[in-house]
Parts: sequence; structure tokens; C-alpha cells
Amino acid sequence: MSSYSTVETLTVEAVTGITYAYRSVGTDTDAAPLVLLQHFRGNLDNWDPALVDALAQRRRVVTFDNRGVAATTGNTPHTIAAMAEDAVDFIAALGLSRVDLLGFSIGSFVAQEITLLRPDLVNRIVLASAAPQGAAGMHGWAPDVIGAVGTEAPSAEGYLSVFFTPTEAGRTAGQAVLGRIFGERSEGRDAPTTWATRLAQYDAVANWGIPNHSLLERLTAITQPVFVANGDSDPMILPRYSHLLAGLLPDAEIKIYPDAAHGFLFQYHKEFAADVDAFLRK
Repeated sequence: MSSYSTVETLTVEAVTGITYAYRSVGTDTDAAPLVLLQHFRGNLDNWDPALVDALAQRRRVVTFDNRGVAATTGNTPHTIAAMAEDAVDFIAALGLSRVDLLGFSIGSFVAQEITLLRPDLVNRIVLASAAPQGAAGMHGWAPDVIGAVGTEAPSAEGYLSVFFTPTEAGRTAGQAVLGRIFGERSEGRDAPTTWATRLAQYDAVANWGIPNHSLLERLTAITQPVFVANGDSDPMILPRYSHLLAGLLPDAEIKIYPDAAHGFLFQYHKEFAADVDAFLRK
């Protein structure tokens, strides 16, 4: 099996004329392909290769840049709903009729919207560092968080402060993840995300977080099994929102990983991949 750190970046054109950049690892099996939806300002290279390779042991795993992000053409939308429509167009362009979804951070918002928009397309859902639309207290991120990861020139230190805890274990894990993300792929790296993408995505985050209790009822329409996961110290999307989300979904289970922040799925890549695999094979 090819490794995510060396696999070629491919492109596919949707009916809308948008050309999507994507990568595919693993092999087609009886299992539904697993489509990954990336975090705020992330591109293809911001997935931990160790996690993607572990997820791809039993199935095909696809990562992609959504519209306007990094190497994909077009302009980044300013709403989660539009991002979901674009993701559906990408999945259709690949000729996939039934998929599992793994959404991380803003990608978890998009995963929820995809499922509501096209329920027949989605088999099972993994929501990492997730929150429901309209939850009180989610209207934008805390100043220290957006100051760390929302600046015009993001830094490794800012990334570490949000994605990993300040404990010795957290810092060690963070340095290891940075080494894998930025050190393993030497050729064919993705284009960086732009400032326009950052602004559009944060508009979408702020809109998603406008308090509106009635929007929480929409989650009852997601009847697919859902695995909700987070780190116990995530400063970006607090664990209480993951608990709220899991409680509102009709068929959900939740796991909170210890001494972990926003990047828990990279820190615990082996355990998380095993948990996801067990969930998807139920």
C-alpha cells in the first residue's frame, strides 16, 4: 500500500467546472470509501500521514481540498452549507455513491451538512473536535485561539498551543506530529491556503456559531451512526460541545481522549484509527 506521504496528488473536475485536488490511499474493498474533511486553513499536507495510513489499512481513504482551498480552483465559500454542496460535487465527480465521512473541526461542520443535504450518500460519520450549529458560546473562537492560528503568518508555536496540551506528553506528541506533517513529504507538496480562504472560513465558522437553539433540532434528522471524538483539553472546540452534539444525535457514541487538545486524532493516531475502524465495521 502506498503511504500518504508519497502518494501522488490527483485532480478531478466536477460538473460545476471546479477542479479539485485530492489524494487517495488504500484499496477499494467491500467497505465504503472514507472521505476526510479538513480543519480550518488546512490543506492536503495538514493531515498526519501516520493517521491516514492507519485509517487506510482496510479501506480506501480520500483527502481533498474543497473549493478555493489550496490547489483546488474557485473561491472559498463563506458558509458551511455552500462548502457541503461543493464536497458533494467532489464526491460525485469521483463516481462514489455511498461513503463514510470523517470531518475534523470545520470539516466536522461540513460533514453534518453533507449528511443533512444528501442523507442517501452517507453511511457512517466520524466527527472529530465537533460542535452543533447554533450552540451558545460558539460564535467565533476565543481571542487567544484565533490569535494563535488565525494570523496572516501562522507559526509552529501557535499551532502547537492549540493542537496540543502544554504538558510534556502533549509537547512531545506535537513535535512528532509536526515532524511527520512537514518532514515526510519532500516532493509534490500542496499549495498553501490563502488569506482569502482564512477569511471565508472564519466567516463560515462565525455564522455556524450564531446562537440559535432551534437549529439544534436539525440534528435529529441525522439517523446514521455517528462517532464523536475530542481531546479533553481542546481550546478551540471545547469538549462540552462534543458532549452536546452526541446527546442530540439519535445514534451517537462519544470518546474523549486524555491530555489532548485540538489535534488529539494526530496525537493518538494509532488508537483513534483503531477506534474509527471498529466503529466503521460495526
